[in-house]
This record gives sequence, structure tokens and C-alpha cells, in this order.
Amino acid sequence: MATSQSINRQDGTRTLLRAGILILIAGLVCLLLTVTVLGGVDRHGPHTNGGWLGLLGAMACIPLALMMLVLGAAKWMRNRGKH
Repeated sequence: MATSQSINRQDGTRTLLRAGILILIAGLVCLLLTVTVLGGVDRHGPHTNGGWLGLLGAMACIPLALMMLVLGAAKWMRNRGKH
């Protein structure tokens, strides 16, 4: 029977959390660049094509990262309860 430590190494919890954090950082950087460097955003959207691409990147990365972090946190809590 597998021990709880070997289960933690095999189920990808750390990988999910690490990837979720990195993707969240990338999305926040895209958002920050869109607002500051790439022309800013008003109620009609970004002012430049680069701003639209930055907004697209942020809107793709941030929800994906949050889903990965929620899944990773749930797996981490499940594994913590097995100890």
C-alpha cells in the first residue's frame, strides 16, 4: 500500500499549485501592462492593438489560474486530511 507521502508526490498537487501561481502572475503582468504601457483602458476598451492583446492575455490567464489554484487547494486539503 502506498504511503501518504508517495501519494502527495504522485497526484500532481504541487504541480497544479505551481502552474496556477505562475499563470496568475503572467495574467496580472498582462493586465498591468495593458493599463500602463499599452495605452490604457477606458469604458470602450483598450486604446491600442497591443492593449487588446494584453487584455486578451489577462482574460485568458486569470480565470484559468484561479481554476487551477482552486483544484490544487482542494487536492492539498484532501491529502492533508489523509495524514
